[in-house]
Amino acid sequence: MRRLFWLAMGVTIGALVVRKLSRAADKITPSGIAGSIAEGLRDLADAIGEFGADIRAAAAEREAEIRSGTGLDAPLPTGDQVQLPGRPGRHGAHSA
Repeated sequence: MRRLFWLAMGVTIGALVVRKLSRAADKITPSGIAGSIAEGLRDLADAIGEFGADIRAAAAEREAEIRSGTGLDAPLPTGDQVQLPGRPGRHGAHSA
């Protein structure tokens, strides 16, 4: 019984070693290297996309803070509410 156990253990370990070596050999072939490079470029493109999205979100948040702090998001005055300096209003002395 012990011999059967050790035989099964040896076969299992041998199969695992062969599989690992086969994977390692595939990685060093030109197609394996190209696949690794392509995967790395995809990961880099994803990271750049996420970074850009984070930058846009932060810029939008900061713009909202600046607009609320300076009043730039307040409604514009209507024409009769605007008074230019040095000019009389619409109902001034120069009206016809």
